[in-house]
Amino acid sequence: MALKNPQSKILGVLGGGQLGRMLIQSAINYNQDIHILDPDPNAPCKDISQKFTVGSLKDFDIVYAFGQGCDVLTVEIENVNTEALEKLSSEGKQVYPQPEILRLIQDKRAQKQFYKQHGIPTADFILTADKAEVIRNSGFLPAVNKLGKEGYDGRGVQILRTAADLEKAFDAPGLLEKLIDFEKEIAVTVARNESGEFVSYPAVECAFHPTANLVEFLFAPAEICREVEEKAQEIAKDVILKLGMVGILAVEMFVTKSGEVLVNEIAPRPHNSGHHTIEANFTSQFEQHLRAVMNWPLGNPDLRCPAAMINLLGEEGYSGPVEVEGQEEALAEKGVYIHMYGKKLTKPFRKMGHVTILDDNVDNLKKRASRIKELIKIKSTQ
Repeated sequence: MALKNPQSKILGVLGGGQLGRMLIQSAINYNQDIHILDPDPNAPCKDISQKFTVGSLKDFDIVYAFGQGCDVLTVEIENVNTEALEKLSSEGKQVYPQPEILRLIQDKRAQKQFYKQHGIPTADFILTADKAEVIRNSGFLPAVNKLGKEGYDGRGVQILRTAADLEKAFDAPGLLEKLIDFEKEIAVTVARNESGEFVSYPAVECAFHPTANLVEFLFAPAEICREVEEKAQEIAKDVILKLGMVGILAVEMFVTKSGEVLVNEIAPRPHNSGHHTIEANFTSQFEQHLRAVMNWPLGNPDLRCPAAMINLLGEEGYSGPVEVEGQEEALAEKGVYIHMYGKKLTKPFRKMGHVTILDDNVDNLKKRASRIKELIKIKSTQ
């Protein structure tokens, strides 16, 4: 059966960063036109989208006007104006993920309450209005203090282990989440289209940077037993179905030392935990997101080969025009794929690119990942 004139529908994306860039790279294979809205005139999508508009993602009028020129709308970042998307949806535009889901995910307080109300396993938590209320709940420590809104990429998160840490608490609406003594952090990506078709990717294992709170390494598949894998798959499926969401959803989870699986956070878009899928899986997360929001048949999510993914972050102490060290040496190796995000300026811990490594031998894969992480450095020419 032929796709119903796929190129006749324009897909609009709110956000023109690296996720939008990799989505466009998948869309090119299908002659699918993509229009981008982003506040940065030099965003990574600037030169490769069919239409690029500079404007705030939070401004009602700008988002609404942008959406008028599109048939389907999606996001590569959650922090967007949902009221404009709701109006566009009410006027017949297809908006995926749905605006009400974006609004829920924009607020970690609402997100945690959703898990509790729908029987989705997650860490115990207390909602807090301000710093004073965090201090009054010092008996709940050790805990993670999270801002309700505006937190992303490790920002808006503080670990409070003892009363001595309370000065770091956020003086804004947020929550205290019980600190989990976990064994592993994993993620499962799931996708669903408007027709109700559903697919799920194998769980991956994430290792985070100790200070930036960003994924530093990712390994696929996760080294977990079959029981934990099945539990994680069931939870991720449960989340997307209870949300009723169309699109792709990354579900980040903790595996406790007793074998419990607890949802940490979710992302209703392509996510850092799925970058390896470009080379390592039959269908990349970016193509899958495209298929889901356009209501095309979903692709096979299976893993072709064990893989590692390394985030390329800007080195500490460097800001300015980008200089990449070690790239040529890494490219000489079999099974190494480098993705740079088109960002002209680096700064400490900025996401500048990623590397995927494929290797049938998992032990060898981990050794190579550590070595290549030390080999490629993002610095500045100034």
